[in-house]
Amino acid sequence: MTETLPARCEPVALLYNEHHRWLQGWLRLKLGNASDAADLAQDTFARILGRRDLDALREPRAYLTTVAKGLMVNWYRRQALERAWLDALAALPEPEAVSPEQRMLVLETLHAIDAALDALPERVRQAFFLSQLDGMKYDAIALVLGVSLPTVKRYMKQAFLRCLLVLED
Repeated sequence: MTETLPARCEPVALLYNEHHRWLQGWLRLKLGNASDAADLAQDTFARILGRRDLDALREPRAYLTTVAKGLMVNWYRRQALERAWLDALAALPEPEAVSPEQRMLVLETLHAIDAALDALPERVRQAFFLSQLDGMKYDAIALVLGVSLPTVKRYMKQAFLRCLLVLED
């Protein structure tokens, strides 16, 4: 008995068969690590699984590269977040050192907050990062983003609420 793929999966399967090896090699060159490259290649194909317009792709490698670059940016951001957390832990005096269990809980929470912020609209995320990472005041953010002060306040409320929902869980 021959098992067939659902029609929506066929374009992804074809794309996978024709370009997976190339994409994984490209990612390995960018990351310098075969294991991470394999993970990101799989994530790339998982990301496009629900796309309906894959049949019409004229430049599949360019498309795959664009999707993979977005995932790489997120991957690098998570890596930087983990390094910053581990550096902060290493700087603590011994009596304040965090247990491995607490360390994992904090890392999981940081990843969840990162994913929640990543799901926000671009302008909301920009406002939040300008405030929290760059220390900008709301009026300066309004100027940078070309929006009103009440809009920046609404953006910040949205981002903080998203973070609080993550912390509640």
